Amino acid sequence: MSSSGGAHQSDLIETDIIAYLNEHQNKDLLRLLTCGSVDDGKSTLIGRLLYDSKLLYEDQLAAVAKDSSSHGHAGDQVDLALLMDGLKAEREQGITIDVASRYFSTSRRKFIIADTPGHEQYTRNMVTGASTCDLAIILIDARKGLLPQTRRHSSIAALLGIRHVVVAVNKMDLCDWSQEVFDTISAAYRTEIADRVGITDPLFIPLSALNGDNVVDRSEAMDWYDGPTLMEHLEHVELRPRATVEQLRFPVQLVVRPDLDFRGYAGTVAAGVVRPGDRVEVVPSGVTTTVERIVSFDGDLREAGPGRSVVLTFADEVDASRGDVIVHRGDTVARSHVVAANVVWMAEDEVATGRSFLMMHNNRYSNTTIDRIEHRIDITTLEQVPAEQLALNDIARCTLRSDRELLFDGYEENRTTGSFILVDRLTNATVAAGMLLPATDAWDATPNRRITGRSSSIDIDEREQRLNQAGATVFLTGLTAAGKTTIARALERTLFDAGWTTVRLDGENMRLGISRDLGFSAQERSENARRTAEIARLLNDQGIIAICALAAPKSSVRERARELIGRNRFIEVFVDTPLDVCRERDAEGLYEAADRGEIPQFPGVSATYDRPADADLTLDTVGRDTAACVEQIVALLRRRGILRG
Repeated sequence: MSSSGGAHQSDLIETDIIAYLNEHQNKDLLRLLTCGSVDDGKSTLIGRLLYDSKLLYEDQLAAVAKDSSSHGHAGDQVDLALLMDGLKAEREQGITIDVASRYFSTSRRKFIIADTPGHEQYTRNMVTGASTCDLAIILIDARKGLLPQTRRHSSIAALLGIRHVVVAVNKMDLCDWSQEVFDTISAAYRTEIADRVGITDPLFIPLSALNGDNVVDRSEAMDWYDGPTLMEHLEHVELRPRATVEQLRFPVQLVVRPDLDFRGYAGTVAAGVVRPGDRVEVVPSGVTTTVERIVSFDGDLREAGPGRSVVLTFADEVDASRGDVIVHRGDTVARSHVVAANVVWMAEDEVATGRSFLMMHNNRYSNTTIDRIEHRIDITTLEQVPAEQLALNDIARCTLRSDRELLFDGYEENRTTGSFILVDRLTNATVAAGMLLPATDAWDATPNRRITGRSSSIDIDEREQRLNQAGATVFLTGLTAAGKTTIARALERTLFDAGWTTVRLDGENMRLGISRDLGFSAQERSENARRTAEIARLLNDQGIIAICALAAPKSSVRERARELIGRNRFIEVFVDTPLDVCRERDAEGLYEAADRGEIPQFPGVSATYDRPADADLTLDTVGRDTAACVEQIVALLRRRGILRG
């Protein structure tokens, strides 16, 4: 094999130290880990990577060579695995127990590599090591093929959102450098693991960590492999930014009050960029203010981005405390007491639903109960199976309920605001790590398996015959001040006076009661529409006509309401009033408030309104008065056979 010599070191370190330091500071950082089953060669691989890249000091090599004689497991060779096995118990047993991290740098990139344990009982350590990584090297012993830990670690890597996965088929020297063995393992991993857990486009590399083949230098014994060596891939893999929310996320960690003249809010920027002069909002209180200073150990900053720990001061006296989240005014963050998450159970004791823990999320604790275990992953088959309880190292989808409203993003969007740990109240031990799922509309929520529907002894035909009408929903949609409520009230009166039975569900009235916990973000508007549609469906099942009047600005949400209620019972009425007319009719000044930025995500101003493309009826409120609009709706109801007699 050819040697790379000093190719992985910068020559500037000897000729221009200032230029070297500037070059070093501007390199990007790759965080990676090695994982796999016991004795797959993880520690040896890292040692070989450092050794062949000429990144070890002479005293380090001398110490490892000395220890190899008493603790080594590489025969007459220097046991490079000892570079990572720092614990005495690790050296004696030849295994990795704790997570060992090593920092190194080449001329192209900086690296932090974590060597994680292979034993099943130390899976919790693997989760810890993987939580901050961008790339995972999953080792497979060429002689053994896929093992349960291969599946478990691959599943965890996928759950943690690690985008780059290298499958290193190690110990090829013990399989006579067989391409057939490598191809068989690669095909099996792709179909049995990668496709099932959602790992896209893994890179397969055949290597021998002990001998150095395809680690840094290309292997002459495997000339059939034409892909990159491991080091080549690590240096050139494209580090695309994680799908992070662009909006500012600044969870408050501490209120800093060194004297009477200074009040600041310390924390780490989890997403976005904050600058002095930015208008921000404190969530959940909703108080708005302006960023006055960004204070750091190095002095005041002009801006602070993700990962920067700073203290923010505001122009106004605001009430913000540990666990609150600072966002730019108009931004939204998911808020809920009930969340769905992927959970890795780390405790020896099994747990069932109903058990309460302390959840650490966004720098504060909340009392949290495991409400439901949706399913767990069978590591042998990678299938989702029902579960009533979780055991050590189980990976499961759970629903959790917190006594405090959680402010979060999905883990895929933001690792900081999307992750949490569960802590046992009595022992103070960490028993689980969790990755929050994106806040989804409750349209897709699955009812509790213990709840079953109860049918009525009165069928729908009997009800409709008595009421002389068919159950249906008239869903009026349009911009604020378009005239939806006015038309809905007039329609209600007309139908009632004519002897038909109807119930009006106005969006504003919904928010005074059933939806009073909701704001006006896109997600919360969707939830308000869902609750309204659920009630309308129940009314329709009783043969009653429901009249709904709410903006529901997203066409996708209105379509979900149509599916929920039933296409044959859902009548979408678009109150088509021009925006300038709506502004003129707005007696409450909502549009002016939205123009000033006081009402975020306001349809027609700071948010879009999706005009219905195929509404059942479109009403022109400029050319027709309210009575004429009502006549059109009644005529349509008669044509549909909803109004009888």
